[in-house]
Amino acid sequence: MKVRDVMSRDVQIARPGDTLQDVASRMAGGDFGFMPVADGDRLIGTITDRDIVVRAVAGGAACTSPVVEYISRDAHTAHADDDLKAVLDAMAGKQIRRMPVLDKDERLVGVVSLGDLSTRVKEKYAGEALEDISRP
Repeated sequence: MKVRDVMSRDVQIARPGDTLQDVASRMAGGDFGFMPVADGDRLIGTITDRDIVVRAVAGGAACTSPVVEYISRDAHTAHADDDLKAVLDAMAGKQIRRMPVLDKDERLVGVVSLGDLSTRVKEKYAGEALEDISRP
């Protein structure tokens, strides 16, 4: 099974000029805490609710500050044609719960989460990955 078989394709995407308040509001409204940040269809980073709180708000950022100032630029990614088990292993090893998914041309096409993988990969592997991801 491939990542494309389970990834979420309907993903909220932040743009570099979006404000912290706009992104946080979209996260709250959609009940999620992670967004890829893309310029066009090219991934430039990711932002989490934790990034907004710890990097931005705790540092005194205005709610009108552009999200691009607080993104993680070294996002780990998967490719749509990657094997699910290999991606799950990578997520466990790097303690990552969500990963942007790129196509063969490096364009953002979705997000895969531990939840997506756990519903489609053997329970044993999903449980082991969750344990590894959640370790201190």
